[in-house]
Amino acid sequence: MAILVKLDDVLKEKKITAKELAELVGITEANLSLLRTGQVKGIRFNTINRICYYLDCEVSDILKFDGGLEDA
Repeated sequence: MAILVKLDDVLKEKKITAKELAELVGITEANLSLLRTGQVKGIRFNTINRICYYLDCEVSDILKFDGGLEDA
């Protein structure tokens, strides 16, 4: 995968549970779990904005480019 999701690392660093973040962001725990495991094909900018706001982090803290090209 070309984009790596580092959300678990930030959750641990900020000492917040996935359940708490899901409630703050306004998404289901199931959807947050899919994001955390990299199983989503897309995410809304609004959701990224809310995640970064509540975690007090940068987008680059939770999403990393691995240098590869993802197959469609």
